[in-house]
Order: sequence, then structure tokens, then C-alpha cells
Amino acid sequence: MTQFQEKVEKYAELAVRVGVNLQEGQTLIINAQIETAPFVRLVAKKAYEAGAKNVHVEWNDDELTRTKYESAPDEAFTEYPLWKAKGLEEMAESGACVLSIYAPNPDLLKGIDSQRISNANKAAGLALKKYRSYMMTDKMRWSIITVPTTASVAKIFPDVSLEEGTEKLWEAIFHINRINAEDPIAAWHTHNETLKQKVAYLNEKQYAKIVYEAPGTNLTVELPENHLWQGGGSVSADGVVFNPNMPTEEVYTMPHRNGVNGVVQSTKPLNYAGNLIDNFTLTFENGKVVDYTAEVGYDTLKLLLETDEGARHLGEIALVPHKSPISDSGLIFYNTLYDENASNHLALGEAYPVNLENGTSMTEEELQERGANKSLVHEDFMIGSAEMNIDGITKDGKREPIFRNGNWAF
Repeated sequence: MTQFQEKVEKYAELAVRVGVNLQEGQTLIINAQIETAPFVRLVAKKAYEAGAKNVHVEWNDDELTRTKYESAPDEAFTEYPLWKAKGLEEMAESGACVLSIYAPNPDLLKGIDSQRISNANKAAGLALKKYRSYMMTDKMRWSIITVPTTASVAKIFPDVSLEEGTEKLWEAIFHINRINAEDPIAAWHTHNETLKQKVAYLNEKQYAKIVYEAPGTNLTVELPENHLWQGGGSVSADGVVFNPNMPTEEVYTMPHRNGVNGVVQSTKPLNYAGNLIDNFTLTFENGKVVDYTAEVGYDTLKLLLETDEGARHLGEIALVPHKSPISDSGLIFYNTLYDENASNHLALGEAYPVNLENGTSMTEEELQERGANKSLVHEDFMIGSAEMNIDGITKDGKREPIFRNGNWAF
């Protein structure tokens, strides 16, 4: 076995044993592009070695997706197969976990009628609402990873051959996910503990507000009473630790849906619905986006914000130091999983109930009464830089540093 093959094996095992933390007798759902089949087969092998009862793969194909958007009738985008949604719900209810191998083509739907994209997203969001709620409340274990694809390599490394670019991207993935450590699983446990220290500090503080200041950004975000910061490994409803995002460098919480004011400037491109949005600003008043600009992808940003009423409010704020493995790589991945973990970020749309004390046992109405946002979308976008300062405002009005020059100040 070559050194590269050994690393790929370790990566697959990490996804199974640390990402979803598969337990014996459990079913694993894998969402993946057909192009990633060789890696999916390896993950399935590792899952069965870990005691999986069954591995169910949900395949998708960019070429077929593009063909559908170009050629199918309009009504095809207003429905989602309910048998598929019901099947996923049943697997979630029976204790399955899900691994998504997220490798998006940022230009996949460039030039496609935005209304078709909007209709398809809404139809899927409505049909999969219950299934996705299992993940949003950690009632099922889930994880997202990435691997190189032809489209991602060409976008990230446009000036080298596909072979050289693929090698470079694999090495970046290995480094960022601690595969080069002597014991990657142990390295991840240590990393999670470091993030938990930040979480504990912020949860003890219970700041009333967070203030962001950077070129183009001056934003104040109110936090709900009894909000909870999370970061690193999560704990599922059955008490098993897992890592939803691999990699992860963030600690995150819930903003009050009506308590966001000011303007924020993006610092990295956002890949949404097969299109890029770049160099954009959002202006908030009482929690709602009331104005926006974008040098690239204005219509796509409009599509996102008009998904539903909640898409114009924030559901998450996340703190990520500028000094981190992803940021240090100097790469823009055009992949939110990676780019969001190189930068402070915010998310439009749905809030995580886990970010509120006892939130996972609350009804939708109770969550909304306490300031949680509801939406069919949850879309992260990057705002951090080496020039960003962040302060916490205590309940008695005292202002304390959280970030200075893009990094932790405590």
C-alpha cells in the first residue's frame, strides 16, 4: 500500500469513527456524487468493519442535474419524491446516521433560470423538513466531509494539470483534517477539547450582544437569554459524541432573530445553488435584511433571501480564528464546509435548537418566542479577516474583547 493509499484509508476511517461515530448494528446513509464512488466504497468497507448493519448510498450526478435544469418542464421543479423523503425519515427514526461527501461544483447551474432553482430548493426543503430536523436537533448523528472532484480541482487550481491539482487538493485535505498526525483520531479528540475550552468560557459569560468591526462591517448581534455556544464534537440524543463538520475550527451560537443591526461585508465567495455570490453586503434592521448588494451573483443572493421570511434573518453566528489550518493554506475552496472554517461567519435561515438551553425539547412556537429563527434554508457566509475585531457586551453594558486582529483575544 502506498503512502497516499494509507492516508485515504485513515481519512475514510476518521469519517466513520469520529465523524458519524458509527455504532455496531447501526445503518449508515451516504450522500455522494457518482464521481466519488471509489472513496464511497472505501467508506462503506470501513463502516462494515465498524459493525454497520447496512450502508445505504444516495447517489447524485452533476451532469444529470444540469440536464434536468436545462430540459425538464417547469412542474418538475415544484415537486420532490415523497417516497424518498419518507424513506429517509424512517431510517432516521430507526437510528441511522448520515455522512455527506460534499463536493459541489460552484458553477454547476450558472445561466439556469433562477426561478427553477428557487422552486426546486423550496420543494426539497418542505419535503425534507422532518428529516432535516433530526440533524438540526442532533437526534441523529451526521457529518460532512469532502474529497476532490474534477470540477473542484479545476476551480481551486486553474493553472495546473488535473492530476497535479488533484494531488494538491488531497494533500490539503489530509493536512487540514489532521491525517498527517501519528494518530489522527487522537489528534481530533485533542482538537475538540481545545474548542470546548472556548465554548465553556463564552457560555459562562452569557454576553447580551456581540459587536463585529472590520472594513465594510459594523454589526451588532443580540443573543437570546440562555443561549448556548457549541463547538468541536456534538453529543447526539443517545449520548454518543460525533463531529458534524470535518474539518471544524468554529464555535457557534444562536443570534436573536430580531436583534441584528448594522452592515456586514463578505470576505469569501459563497457557493449557493450551483452559482457563486461574491463581494456582497447585507444591511440589517431589527434582525431583517433590508438592503443588499453583490458584485457577483446578485440574482442568486436575491433568490436565497426570498426563499421564505426567515431567510432574511440570521440563524447562526460562528467564531473562527484567522490563524487556522484552512486559512493558513491560502486557498479558497469554493466549498462552504472548508471556507466557513477559515473565517468568522454568519448563517441566514434556520437556527439550531441545540444553541438554546433545552431547545431540543421545545416546540417551534416556543423556539420562536425565545428568538430562534425558522426557515427552509441554513446558509453560511464568510465575513472574517485578519482585520476583524469582535467584542462581547455583558448584561451590565461592559465591553470585553473576544477577537483582536482576526484571532482569539482570550
